Amino acid sequence: MNREELLKLYDSNLEELILKAEKITKENFKNEVEVCSIISARTGKCSQNCKYCSQSSYNHADIICHSLLSVEEVYKAALKAKENGATRFCIVTSGRSEQGKDFEKILEMIKAVSKIPDIHCCASLGILDEEQIKKIKEAGVERFNHNINTSKNYHSKICTTHNFEDRIKTVKSVVRNGIEACCGVILGMGETKFDRVDMALSLAELNPKTVPINILNPIKGTALENYGDKISQEEVLRTICIFRIAMPKAILRYAGGRNTRLSKETQKLGLKAGINGLLAGDYLTTKGEEIKKDKIMLKESGLEIAT
Repeated sequence: MNREELLKLYDSNLEELILKAEKITKENFKNEVEVCSIISARTGKCSQNCKYCSQSSYNHADIICHSLLSVEEVYKAALKAKENGATRFCIVTSGRSEQGKDFEKILEMIKAVSKIPDIHCCASLGILDEEQIKKIKEAGVERFNHNINTSKNYHSKICTTHNFEDRIKTVKSVVRNGIEACCGVILGMGETKFDRVDMALSLAELNPKTVPINILNPIKGTALENYGDKISQEEVLRTICIFRIAMPKAILRYAGGRNTRLSKETQKLGLKAGINGLLAGDYLTTKGEEIKKDKIMLKESGLEIAT
């Protein structure tokens, strides 16, 4: 659908919009939800100036920074994630890119996680070159996360140390080298509904396998610490519906912020509208939802965890 059609739908009756998105989901997916967990393998001291991020060296959030974890620590975390029902485990590092000994150590982490039965290894390592992408694929990465975060027009309001095209090029390079793309957004950073529709169109063009949908969790010490009222729960639901309509075959994943910014009732409506993936457990520097509570919510919604 084009921009004008999606904008018209965005403003349509919410109940009818949810039903339309639900119909598309049921036509393309089983009645199940894919569960993924992540680990912050290196936290803090990032050189990029993303306004939302507690790990940016430009911000002043009170977080515990640490250098690259050991391979054993990451391996044990992946085993724990599997015990909690996750079928995917993502190794995430702070920073613009990976180089040298750190990159070689990350390759060892990937190899270790990939050997765990019934766990698919994912990674989020910033901007990588073609040769690095080939190496992480060989090591065992099946899916690579690199979010567009916001719309092309709004990106410069959020970050200036890299541009929107840097992100697009990385996602295209990942897909070109045979790795599935995981590419999503952060809602509630001051963007308009026009930006949200533009995000949907940009993502649809990239055709990612999965789309993490984060809702900004304003963190004290970041430039967006007072942005807690920039998006309503209804607007989040409308965006989920538009994403489902624009990307009928993508896994839409609840990610950061949903446990603090959305009520349980709203989360259930999101599941009805098209959310069929969950980021379970803690996030990078903030607490997530307890997996046992997520399991209850999924059961109440008539959904099963994908195996």
